[in-house]
Amino acid sequence: MQPDLWVFERKAGENGFKKIAGIDEAGRGPLAGPVVSAAVMLPSFFPVSGINDSKKLTPKKRNDFYEKIYEYAVSIGIGIVDPVEIDRINILQASHLAMVISVNNLNPQPDYLLIDGRFRISSDLPQQPIIHGDSRSISIAAASIIAKVTRDRLMERYHLDHPYFGFSKHKGYPTKAHKAAIKKYGCCPIHRRSFKGVKE
Repeated sequence: MQPDLWVFERKAGENGFKKIAGIDEAGRGPLAGPVVSAAVMLPSFFPVSGINDSKKLTPKKRNDFYEKIYEYAVSIGIGIVDPVEIDRINILQASHLAMVISVNNLNPQPDYLLIDGRFRISSDLPQQPIIHGDSRSISIAAASIIAKVTRDRLMERYHLDHPYFGFSKHKGYPTKAHKAAIKKYGCCPIHRRSFKGVKE
């Protein structure tokens, strides 16, 4: 049986917060492409069941839920940090920056944040980091789906510019085929040059 994913949202509501946003990112591990964050504010009545951590869903399920979340969400914000900035400030800082951007892009602005992971982000808003939040909070799970699908679609678009690397298949992650392509063709403008596997 799936756990109750509304526990953190209900508790925040009991503490007087009305506009609660879940935040998650996709793309920390790849050798290429941006890191993408999503911030999602769901209505208290959200008539969609089966939502879970995006990594536990098939691509078709993720796409179906992506459409449903956009249909019902109060607000969705996206934050994207490109490979040049990732190389400049490191992937952890870039992930947090993407999260801040996604929150700033919400309209209306939230009054409470539920964040996947163990770290707070640079925001004056009250916030709660939740380890494995994408499988424990409905808002974070929704954000994980939006972030993942948004990033996957970006990588499919980049595939058109750089077809030799196979970005549409592996989305920039360090697969054998991707590493072999880097060895053969070198790196392209969206590769993260500071990452092991690219800089060698």
